[in-house]
Amino acid sequence: MKLLKIFQCKCPNCYKGNIFKNPGNLLLLRMPKMNEKCPLCHFQFEKETGFFFGAMYVSYGIASAIMISAMAIMWGILDIHPLTVFITIAVVIVLSSNYNFKLSRALWIYMFYERVVK
Repeated sequence: MKLLKIFQCKCPNCYKGNIFKNPGNLLLLRMPKMNEKCPLCHFQFEKETGFFFGAMYVSYGIASAIMISAMAIMWGILDIHPLTVFITIAVVIVLSSNYNFKLSRALWIYMFYERVVK
């Protein structure tokens, strides 16, 4: 259940509120906007200034995993030309960047989550 809520970018405290206000728009170069607190239970997502710097490492790991696995499948197994593999991977990474951003922040929040008891 928890893993599903991470992929849905839901609050780690109540599992219902959204972490993000809007999904962003890749075509208009808009990144997703985060809520400061959960709209339902008021759980604060950012613990301190600079809290999400660590999420960049998570984002790098996700992007690297996508690139390495795509390269292994397309180049190693399907024997596609290296330039085609490079272009395909670049397009996939650009198209998945908004979701990668949201997923890395959600994972980071869940990694440092402490249950708020009221």
